[in-house]
Order: sequence, then structure tokens, then C-alpha cells
Amino acid sequence: MSSKDDAITQAERHFGVRFPEDYRRFLATQGSMSRFVPPADDFLMINDVAELVDVNEAGEFQQRFPGSLAIGGDGSREILTYDFRQELPPLVLLDVSAQDWSSAIHQAVSLSALLQQFPESGWKWDDSELSSP
Repeated sequence: MSSKDDAITQAERHFGVRFPEDYRRFLATQGSMSRFVPPADDFLMINDVAELVDVNEAGEFQQRFPGSLAIGGDGSREILTYDFRQELPPLVLLDVSAQDWSSAIHQAVSLSALLQQFPESGWKWDDSELSSP
């Protein structure tokens, strides 16, 4: 097992969840990303596994959003978050000042789906932008 695999397993134990396979693969191979994605030209940041504990402890995120796992964001106020309250956790966007799950905006059913659609669609900012899976 590689040191990346060890770090992924330790993070899963810390949060008490099993990361979706596509997210595990991303962490093990690419690790992280932080860039503008053309042609949408929205900024997408996905944190490295070594940053997950600190990111999720900041701002009492876990207390405000039980079952959440913040994995990145837009580089500003919006946090890309897995919603582990669901068996197959979707990715949602939450503002750093949000108080509860009611302000979550669905982004994708998986990281693979997000990475596939993101270059064209960028971030979804409200429910009217949702499309059928």
C-alpha cells in the first residue's frame, strides 16, 4: 500500500466514512487540483487528502453540517462538499456562512460526473440550473 493509500485510509477512519471509489482514485492519482477550468472559466479547487482534516475542522463545518465532508470549492466562499447523509453521497456547494443543509446546492452525483460536466457548466448556483442525472 502506498503512502497516499495510507493517508486516504487514515482520513476515512478520521471521518468514519468510506470515500466514493472515484474520489479515492482521484486522491491516489491526481491528489489535488486548483485552477480555472475552460471553457466555463470557473475556478475549481479539490484539496489534497493531507488537507481534509484541517479544512473540515475550520469554522465548525462538521458541527454545522453533520454528515458532511468538505473536499474543495471555488477558491472563495463556496465549499464543495460530499453529503454523507445519503448512501451514495452527492456533491453539493455550501457557502462558508451557511448555517445548515437547507442552503446546499446540488452539483453532481459523483466526482467523476462533476469533473466531466464542469468544463461546460461550471458551478451551479441555484436549483433552476439542475438538470436530470
